[in-house]
Amino acid sequence: MTTFHAFAAGPWGSVLAIAAMTLATYLCRVGGVVLMTRVRITPRVERGLRALPGSIIVATILPLILDGGIPAILSIGAAVIAMVLTRAELAGLVAGLGTLSLLRAFGL
Repeated sequence: MTTFHAFAAGPWGSVLAIAAMTLATYLCRVGGVVLMTRVRITPRVERGLRALPGSIIVATILPLILDGGIPAILSIGAAVIAMVLTRAELAGLVAGLGTLSLLRAFGL
């Protein structure tokens, strides 16, 4: 076992991992800011940037919904309906989790 492997496997390994992840996160954020200072913001780019948060959420949630089956689809539907009606994320969260909990309690 090399010295690095012994160091990484020891008590300082988790500290090293956290420090590496912190550095990677910081560099990604700074890189995005530096990159966007060189991009001309046209109406098309602005529309794309406005759509970005929603597309990230869909890309993150969609595989979970598909793996979760009918209960996941129904609970997401309930959350979306609650958010459209109330315009409150907390209401959507409660509706979605409540629906999923009830469906799982009844064996779905």
